[in-house]
Amino acid sequence: MGATASVSLAAAVADAGGLGMLGTAAMPHGLVVSALDALAARTAGVFGVNFLVPFLDREVMIQAAQRAKVVEFFYGSPDAELVEIAHAGGALVSWQVGSVAEAVAAADSGCDLVIAQGIEAGGHIRGEVSLLPLLTGVLDAVRVPVLAAGGIGGPRSVSAVLAAGAAGARVGTRFLAAEEADVHPVYRAALLAAGAEDTELTTAFSTWWDAPHRVLRGCIAAASADEDEFVGETDWGNHRVPIPRFCVLHPLTATTGRVEAMAHYAGQSVGEVRKVQPAAEIMAELVRDLGC
Repeated sequence: MGATASVSLAAAVADAGGLGMLGTAAMPHGLVVSALDALAARTAGVFGVNFLVPFLDREVMIQAAQRAKVVEFFYGSPDAELVEIAHAGGALVSWQVGSVAEAVAAADSGCDLVIAQGIEAGGHIRGEVSLLPLLTGVLDAVRVPVLAAGGIGGPRSVSAVLAAGAAGARVGTRFLAAEEADVHPVYRAALLAAGAEDTELTTAFSTWWDAPHRVLRGCIAAASADEDEFVGETDWGNHRVPIPRFCVLHPLTATTGRVEAMAHYAGQSVGEVRKVQPAAEIMAELVRDLGC
């Protein structure tokens, strides 16, 4: 979810009994610690922070491990040194993986839990296997708790992955429609109008690294039709940052320009994004069938 997983959203999810995750993808490193301090002031619930390994600032991660209950890593090979550093700060460590081999490496590196991400997920995709076969393989291979991610957007899919043996569910796309998410209205309207068949696994928005990602198909067409080098700009810590065409950045509330031509990340669960709701209501619906 990147920066759409804002302080407000993470706090609301934590207040509702979930593990609220702060997304730091593309966030200037100087803002991460202040955002975590703001998050701690907003909620008494449990929250964590996600880091993309290619852009990891170890000093920021050390500070985060002293503030967040969970430090999570993604898009890099599991690293025992990083796990040890995060543990030293007092945090549990999770690693989001896309293969059984990567899950085993994460467990062997000392991670407390792993997240098995199927290709149904929105945003950047680590592996090449759909969720249930991946989840089955990972559960057979490791002894740490395993969370399921990818295509989970409602109570039935939450119940399904728990029945399959997952210790929990990671939900992203559904929370893009949360009132507290930092999502541009044009992006949100596209999500509300979309179904699973409207997503596409692509490498179109790969200005940072050539990595597959799932977006709404319409934004690929809009970006392809746009001939300008830049499609808009966004606000990062009171600094306006230009957004090149096919840039990996997705549109936030403060983003301006041709938003329809920017990356609209969405998983195949997007058909369950039907209305804008408080995060607490979404949480209640997700666990509806669990007797929570």
